Amino acid sequence: MAAKTITVFLLALLLIASPFLQVARGQSDSEVDASESASEVVEENSDLGIVGDDVQDFGDESFSPAPGIDTICVFPKNSAKSVAAGEQTELLVGLKNDGESSLNVIAVKASVHLPFDHNLLVQNLTAVAFNNASVPVSAQATFPYLFAVSKFLQPGTFDLVGTIIYEIDQQPYQSTFYNGTIEVVEAGSLLSIESVFLITLGFALLVLLGLWIHGQIQQLSKKTKRAPKVEVGTRSTDASMDEWLQGTAYTQSLNNKSKKKK
Repeated sequence: MAAKTITVFLLALLLIASPFLQVARGQSDSEVDASESASEVVEENSDLGIVGDDVQDFGDESFSPAPGIDTICVFPKNSAKSVAAGEQTELLVGLKNDGESSLNVIAVKASVHLPFDHNLLVQNLTAVAFNNASVPVSAQATFPYLFAVSKFLQPGTFDLVGTIIYEIDQQPYQSTFYNGTIEVVEAGSLLSIESVFLITLGFALLVLLGLWIHGQIQQLSKKTKRAPKVEVGTRSTDASMDEWLQGTAYTQSLNNKSKKKK
């Protein structure tokens, strides 16, 4: 009965945890695909430089994306997308130009929003400008972007919106390379919500496994207990054997031996 209860509880726990595991696995697979795609991106311009003082101020103006321009974003060695408050975090922006003209990358910028309403801006992150960042037709390039959220930002889940601004024939365009969640953690914190959940799940599975093993040991000990010995009388058996052997050569030899002893 105890084993059945443990089994039912274990199955229920696995059913509850399966959506989280699928999400974690889906995120991991997407990160692997993104990393593989980013590894294929080649920097075509060795003169690419970052200029921090000449960032063109576009204000809150937004531009439409140019046709034939594809972007991808990778958080290197950070598949959980965890961001320590007050510390710099690096991401890589990959850009592929399948358009009809070369383009010039102007800047990369990002902002942090509340996940349930992007109209509620939490923080505008520092924009990074690029010099001599020309991407010819059918070429690819990667652009590093370092950002840091406020050290006073409370830990939790937020949305990060990152855009890359570029010009084609002196016409400005922009493409969104990332629009998803990040996990803000305290500086020096090694645990995220996903890590805490996985640790808790692993501990619960170990406890259930221990209980199951304990139940199996108890069942085996009950089976191996020896049954109580039952003494079987031999007098009636000996008497019946004597009656059966009377008059035979065996009884006659016994009688002769007894007479000789006398």
